[in-house]
Amino acid sequence: MRRLSASAVKTAKQPGRVGDGDGLFLLVKASGAKSWVCRVQRLGRRRDFGLGSANTVSLAVARERAREVRSWVALGLDPVFERRKARGIPTFREAAAKVLAAQKKGWRNAKHQDQWLSTLEAYAFPYIGSVTVDEISGPMIRDLLAPIWLTKPETARRVRQRVGTILDWAYASGYRTSEAPMRAVTKGLPKQPRKDGHFAAMPYDRVAGFMVRLRSKASFSRLALEFLILTAARSGEVRGAAWKEIDIEAATWTIAAARMKGGREHVVPLSSSALALLRRCAELKQVGTDLVFPGAKIGQPLSDMTLSKLMKEMGEPYTVHGFRSAFRDWVSEETDYPGEIAEAALAHAIPNKTEAAYRRGKLLVKRRSLMADWAGYCVEAKT
Repeated sequence: MRRLSASAVKTAKQPGRVGDGDGLFLLVKASGAKSWVCRVQRLGRRRDFGLGSANTVSLAVARERAREVRSWVALGLDPVFERRKARGIPTFREAAAKVLAAQKKGWRNAKHQDQWLSTLEAYAFPYIGSVTVDEISGPMIRDLLAPIWLTKPETARRVRQRVGTILDWAYASGYRTSEAPMRAVTKGLPKQPRKDGHFAAMPYDRVAGFMVRLRSKASFSRLALEFLILTAARSGEVRGAAWKEIDIEAATWTIAAARMKGGREHVVPLSSSALALLRRCAELKQVGTDLVFPGAKIGQPLSDMTLSKLMKEMGEPYTVHGFRSAFRDWVSEETDYPGEIAEAALAHAIPNKTEAAYRRGKLLVKRRSLMADWAGYCVEAKT
């Protein structure tokens, strides 16, 4: 039996919930604001779904929306996703525009945005630009990458990463019920050939062997490079690392916003291997400086060329920054970690503000597991 009427809704003032039956409630806040909530239970799990403000949604409409929610749940569907579908799911091109608009706030120049747009226009939009993001499948992504995967390998990897970023946004925004199957897509493509000459990124399957050679001698430059690999951090972040940023007990390294490329504080979970390395650095700590990896001059960090020079001395044609790419490729091709975890570990800009706030509070534990697995891949299996 119904307990509410239109007049009762209008005059309700006592803070709390007033039931209408079949899981529909009028929620009255202490401020006087009123809204509709539908409570459903399935398989022992209870969930509340907001149906809108009572100022704009009538009792009759609230009842109809509640019936929809109960029907979706009974069919095993997610009401949040179904309601987003009803409001219209963006095409890949429309989603890309939203991601670009959000991403450019963290970019320091327009060139990066132009590169993003040009690669998508050339290689992604012709295939999936008009497809809604919920319908984009692994085979579609593979088909757009296949023509350039062997002929333009670096460009193909960038396109793959950018398509993945946009679809990650779509998933986080509720427009997809699952993440993009980027790992499966990569597995379905042929292995890219390696040519003689200089390559920016060391293949991830060579990192463990490189680490063995790197650990054969101890110096601040070698320790800094090893720490960079273990944390997937940028060179400047590592070279400027200070002991005040390190919390050994909490196993975290907190980099201030002023030292981050994106201008946001970044907390790096430290694996047991990274902590062991820091303990070696503490034994070598120089008096008069708080730097973890001090340079030759007292109080000064390692120069920006020190780590690059070390790579050349070890006979490697790869760049220091390329270890971040090796880490990202390893996550995509050898693990089941979601792309959003890897992007958070790399401190890449997060398009969605709500998702950004969620990641700050919720992803540290997951990133800790990821970095521990990466350390295990790089070090523990070879020592």
